[in-house]
Amino acid sequence: MSATPPPRARTGVPLPPQAAPHPRTAGRGPAPAGPGEPAVPEDPAGPPAPYPAAPPLRPAPAAPRPSPAADGLPPGGSTVPTPAGAFRLVPVVPERDLDLLVRWMNDPAVAAFWELAGPASTTLAHLRRQLDGESGSTPCLGELDGTPTGYFEIYRADLDPLARHYPARPNDMGVHLLIGAARDRGRGTGSHLLRAVADLVLDHHPASRRVVAEPDLGNTPSVAAFLSAGFRFSAEVDLPDKRAALMIRERALRSRL
Repeated sequence: MSATPPPRARTGVPLPPQAAPHPRTAGRGPAPAGPGEPAVPEDPAGPPAPYPAAPPLRPAPAAPRPSPAADGLPPGGSTVPTPAGAFRLVPVVPERDLDLLVRWMNDPAVAAFWELAGPASTTLAHLRRQLDGESGSTPCLGELDGTPTGYFEIYRADLDPLARHYPARPNDMGVHLLIGAARDRGRGTGSHLLRAVADLVLDHHPASRRVVAEPDLGNTPSVAAFLSAGFRFSAEVDLPDKRAALMIRERALRSRL
């Protein structure tokens, strides 16, 4: 069960302005006398020695910027009860989690929709694009009773290319997911985790009124899991790489769905 994440845009870092030249430059002679003014005598010692050239300015290294999606998420994760067990959402650490994610991405059932099968460098590049702080997305592991069970990407949908394909609202949040272990698929686990993640996102992003998702329309188990998790089907959306089902979970309806 999965939804293919859309590409993220990057922004540049402006360079600092160059320093203005010093007013006393090499080779400048005395200013000529104006009308009615005495001439300024030449300095017997000659013109002043030039200042040494200033070293070229280098742009300061850009400080890492946290993803907008990470703002407000509980640091270190919060454990919440679900019918499938105690659930915790924790940020991905590549040095710790890469091997597991590579194994999941090479599962044919996952690769059919995520298209990240291949060597570890493929998955790592995908993670780095999010962890650079400019993508607007936060990659997370979902744990059930301490065991990694799924992979989630929490992102600002209103700042994402997805916003060009549906009537986005300010502070819309989005979620991508996959269930890693085959034993956890088809048992309702995905629905329980989706509901828990959506609730966590809404709890920790009070300005957000809804969580959206865009699973592949052909991924029937994924669409069904979203419906069971309290999302409603809103529309079919043509994205650059798929025809998707736009799913929405409204804050106002969380207690009723």
